[in-house]
Amino acid sequence: MTDPKVSKAITAALQAFNQYNSAGTEAAKPDFEAVFSAEADFMTKVDLLDKVFDDNPRLEELREPFFDLLMINFFSEDVKKLEDDYLETPEWEDIEEQTLDRGTELLNLLLYLNECDDEDIEPELEDYLKEFLLVDEDEFQDEHRIYEPIIANQILVESPLSEVKKVAGSVPEDSEVKELFYPIMAFFQNTSPTTSDKQEIADNAVNQPFDMAVLEILLSFK
Repeated sequence: MTDPKVSKAITAALQAFNQYNSAGTEAAKPDFEAVFSAEADFMTKVDLLDKVFDDNPRLEELREPFFDLLMINFFSEDVKKLEDDYLETPEWEDIEEQTLDRGTELLNLLLYLNECDDEDIEPELEDYLKEFLLVDEDEFQDEHRIYEPIIANQILVESPLSEVKKVAGSVPEDSEVKELFYPIMAFFQNTSPTTSDKQEIADNAVNQPFDMAVLEILLSFK
């Protein structure tokens, strides 16, 4: 099974990616749907997902965000078929070890948005950083390091998108949130954008196809 939010996110991301680079990428949608809904173990699904991207190289930029979606779908749907404590088993620990270098920080944000939905609260950047990621706590300094560019620039949620783009360009190349900086800030600026709002976001984007695809994924979970 595919979680409805995940299915919606796949469709919206492919549409946005295609809209801003005319790559004709929506043809791959049935292939992605087949992967996410497959009756297979997680690592088999990872291999199937990678094959779809290998067969569609113009979609390469979305490989790791879609891995995040695959992980979210596993937590939402696949794990229901497994033992209650599966995520604490050596088998799952082995999967985590094998996939340490996969995915992006988008996964954490999607988990946060699911929590917001469950608790019926509006997503806010400060809440995400301090209450979900606990970046101010001593034992969570890895998260503080990863999110330092966003922590230091929280004021951008109230700034023009042109300024967000400018600061995004200054984020260090080796930062784990560099590519996500603009779409994350744009999302928290306006979690319910109109069509004209989205166009403004696109007009100021650092990388239109990628930024708008990530934005649509986030909006699908809001």
